[in-house]
Amino acid sequence: MAIELDALAAGARRLKDKVCVVTGAGQGIGRATAKRLGQEGGKIVVADRVDASATETVKKLREHGVEATKAIVDLGSFVGAQEMMTLAQGAYGRIDVLVNNVGGTIWIKPYHLYAEEEVKLELERSLFPTLWCCLAVLPIMMEQKSGSIVNVGSQSTRGLYRLPYAASKGGILALGKVLAMEYGRYGIRVNTMA
Repeated sequence: MAIELDALAAGARRLKDKVCVVTGAGQGIGRATAKRLGQEGGKIVVADRVDASATETVKKLREHGVEATKAIVDLGSFVGAQEMMTLAQGAYGRIDVLVNNVGGTIWIKPYHLYAEEEVKLELERSLFPTLWCCLAVLPIMMEQKSGSIVNVGSQSTRGLYRLPYAASKGGILALGKVLAMEYGRYGIRVNTMA
């Protein structure tokens, strides 16, 4: 899915001056999402744990006139998620959009062949970053009385040989539904896309 920043029609800048934090934006879906939000006029915080990848995304965005900065963080912990929100607020003063994209299958095999540590690592990679980022951003968005959280889910909840990953993505779907009901009254929208 190659999206060119210059291809967006004039006037379709629905996110003009909105601050958009995208996790895992150093590559793949995260990078494509950052590009699209930039097309829409958003100021982008490229969050990744790999500096070289994040730097490349920021460079590509800036080449097309998108205001962007990077946050090199490990979102496997709540401290990392808090650090990312602090960096975003420090750079732009607010957070309007959070896209939780971090995750991905590590192993593909029948569940009975997973070791305990492998199950934990799958959950830490594909469920916890979204949990921590939501927990860290909600107080900010509640104070602003506005915000949008988009969680990247997966159709893998019906797949084979990736049970810990599927469980993580099923958890993200549940998280999105519950957060939408709990925080809508604060002007916060929560959606999950698969």
